[in-house]
Amino acid sequence: MVGIVSYGFYIPKYRIKVEEIAKVWGKNPEDVKKSLQINEKAVSSNDEDSLTMAYESASMALDDLPLKKDDIKVIFFGSETSPYVVNPASTILGEFLGIDHNYLAYDTQFACKATTGALISGVSLIKSNFTKYALIVASDKANAKPHDALEYTTSSGSTAFLLGKENVALEIIAANSYSSDTPDFWRREGIRYPSHGGRFTGKPSYFFHINQAVKKLLDKTNLKPSDFTYAVFHMPNGKFPREVARSLGFSSDQIEPSLIVDYLGNSYTATALMGLVSVLEKAKSGEMILLASYGSGAGSDTFVFKVTSHLEKRRKTFRKLIEDKKYIDYPTYLKFMNTI
Repeated sequence: MVGIVSYGFYIPKYRIKVEEIAKVWGKNPEDVKKSLQINEKAVSSNDEDSLTMAYESASMALDDLPLKKDDIKVIFFGSETSPYVVNPASTILGEFLGIDHNYLAYDTQFACKATTGALISGVSLIKSNFTKYALIVASDKANAKPHDALEYTTSSGSTAFLLGKENVALEIIAANSYSSDTPDFWRREGIRYPSHGGRFTGKPSYFFHINQAVKKLLDKTNLKPSDFTYAVFHMPNGKFPREVARSLGFSSDQIEPSLIVDYLGNSYTATALMGLVSVLEKAKSGEMILLASYGSGAGSDTFVFKVTSHLEKRRKTFRKLIEDKKYIDYPTYLKFMNTI
């Protein structure tokens, strides 16, 4: 059995409400909320970046585990907003965590699904006996051009997962990927803010790729939507995951526990996995979870997870921790995002 042995997450304490951004640009906040189905988002401070947040989530994942850190021979760091263009964040993270230098490290990039691809790689390396454990971290300090629609949703956060064979809390039953050359969202070298294709990011991109990946996974495993207690989809906003879930035959009861975007925003590579973390707070042994990530450019990774009895020992409080928050105004938000 290979799967998630432990996990961690980090969400900055600062929040900004849709109303605060909307009033600056003369927009009706209720129209924005209705369109994007989001109320507020998490904002990292100006002394935080994707690497510092990765350290926080990874530290939680490794806390109080009966293992030797030197048994971790793989560290993957997935992000769209690494603090360096040239220089790996994964090696810095390994140094911060005090892990022995005999490990494979690299940074992964594929828009918002950079880390789910790394999960598949980590599982393969464990099955091949290359390593006993693999540490897979997703972290982003997402930002958008002022007055762009993305400004309401882009947020900050990090998740970390320790993969292994022993004391698995969440078994990875199966995985599947679907990829194509679909340029719906991009940022070229030297350009500060990303560009996107507007409505083109929807039907031919997000919806098409997730539909293809999920249907293939269900066919491969002979499972159907009703076999899952929970389903988690990437959340660029609150509208898309609800629509794609409905189109695939999943109910609102199956997806609602994962919909953290409504109050945390879209932290890019960490978003779908943060939805999984939210679900794990209440998941029970024997239950199955479907997860579908999405990365612009474009592709989707899908997983079938099965909860084991070991989750009780590794379960993390989620809802209570995210309620520790402080609201900021728009000028402070611009300062924290290093826009001014």
